[in-house]
Amino acid sequence: MTTPELAAEHTAAVDRAVAELVAGESAWAVRGLAERRELLERVHAAVAEHAEAWVTAAAQYKQLPADSPLLGEEWTAGPFSVLSATAALVETIRALEAGRSPVEGFPVRPAPGGRIAVKVLPHDLQERLMFSGFSAEVWMPPGVTEAEARQRAGLGLLNPAKTGGVGVVLGAGNVTSIPVLDVLYELYANNRVAALKLNPVTDGLAGVYADALAPLIEAGAVRVLTGGVDVGGYLVNHPDVSHVHMTGSAATHDAIVFGPGEEGAARRAANTPVLDKPVTSELGGVSPVIVLPGEWSEADLRFQAEHVATQRLHNNGYNCVASQVLVLSADWPQKDRFLALLRETFDSAPERPAYYPGSDNRLALALDAYPSAHAQGGRVLIDGLDPAEPGPALRTEYFAPVLAVIELPGTGREFLDEAVRTANEDCAGTLGVNILAHPKTLSSLGAAFDEALAALRYGTIAVNAWTGFGYQTARAPWGAFPGHTLDDVQSGIGVVHNALLLDGPERTVVRGPFRPAPRSVLHGEPALSPRPPWFVTNRTAATTGRRLVGYAAERRWSALPGVVTSALRG
Repeated sequence: MTTPELAAEHTAAVDRAVAELVAGESAWAVRGLAERRELLERVHAAVAEHAEAWVTAAAQYKQLPADSPLLGEEWTAGPFSVLSATAALVETIRALEAGRSPVEGFPVRPAPGGRIAVKVLPHDLQERLMFSGFSAEVWMPPGVTEAEARQRAGLGLLNPAKTGGVGVVLGAGNVTSIPVLDVLYELYANNRVAALKLNPVTDGLAGVYADALAPLIEAGAVRVLTGGVDVGGYLVNHPDVSHVHMTGSAATHDAIVFGPGEEGAARRAANTPVLDKPVTSELGGVSPVIVLPGEWSEADLRFQAEHVATQRLHNNGYNCVASQVLVLSADWPQKDRFLALLRETFDSAPERPAYYPGSDNRLALALDAYPSAHAQGGRVLIDGLDPAEPGPALRTEYFAPVLAVIELPGTGREFLDEAVRTANEDCAGTLGVNILAHPKTLSSLGAAFDEALAALRYGTIAVNAWTGFGYQTARAPWGAFPGHTLDDVQSGIGVVHNALLLDGPERTVVRGPFRPAPRSVLHGEPALSPRPPWFVTNRTAATTGRRLVGYAAERRWSALPGVVTSALRG
């Protein structure tokens, strides 16, 4: 990767950090499972201690007021995600210390297409209460047996002394848990010490990250670096770096791997990288949300309109798995009412600054391509894409508050099959896909619905939930569908999170209740969860998020009523 000339002091800082990590690798190699677990427990405690400072720093760069309910996003997608991950990884290490598979105690069932599915959520009684009605399964590739999955779980921790060198983590600038979670995966799954290079957008979090990762920094296993593209370019090309992991866009990935401009494009076409080391990545894409037609009540229509709006507007659309294309049946009698409620929610959701660089330009590109789109409050809603010529909305990840609507013919199995084909063949990327369906619709489809899940080529599939819930589920893998290559990277290569350390998972399937409590109970759904705290319409999201972090820090039964009470008020 060609980068601007790097100042001598920055070169020296990078060289020093890498040299310290080279030495730290030797120390990491002789740390046994118990020592690694103890370090992780100390990270867990440090994250809890600095959670308030973490959220404050995130709010500052995202320009959120101190009293905004939207701060709930920063509590849950920041320290809560990391606390959940560290706790789950500690349990995995304890299992390995005892000579057990991390998968022991997790139900395994047959899944479509000769697969097995490992149920990773809920795992215990507290999770059943906290996430009532939600579940998550990890589907392994066809042919992998339960015995093989159990035997191989553990990855780098199965042989702690066999380390993998120095890895670079190019951190994301949007969701604040991503850099820390990716560093933990380098250390505990891949057995690599890690240099974390922050996205400049998150430089204000450098001190918080250093505090949270202090036990690993002191152990010589992690270094945190800041700087621009020049620092990043020098770091990833450093001769003592053995691996690079990045979160971002496919364009940024290609510039790093093949170089920028026309020369880089030519090298990509010839598949001749300029970066001479392995690269893994999580890169986003155009995530569809498929709505299966059915007979919905007015309350159902309104709730699911809020659900879809949240999937786009959470974090102002700066999420790698933000839904960008709504796939509807042109023959659904309730389509127009649903779209009216969606537009109403889209327009009335809390406004927020466009903090992520380039957002306004990407909004302008969407409006240039679709001049008749509905624009309000810095958001764009594009109605009625032509299925024959949908334009760029299905191929371009806008990474901004832009949502497009495409209508396909048919109902029932006919519509489902066409929606799956559209998601697989027409939408860029394979990170996540969402499906919303009335329980009666799912029942009427029967086995055909499971076949559709198996046919979808996505790393995370959410049924009556948002794939963002899969991101939050620590034991679920997070990443693109397997099979991408450097020259056709789409949503990336490899996975992260995956606290059970399963070897080579194929996908995650998460499910949620179609209705929130108490309507769910009245209609016979086995779910007690209220409107989710991550909804952009949730009025108590900040309080609920703060209480969730307090619960995750210690997992005390006494903390649960406060979380539930706040969530119900939302």
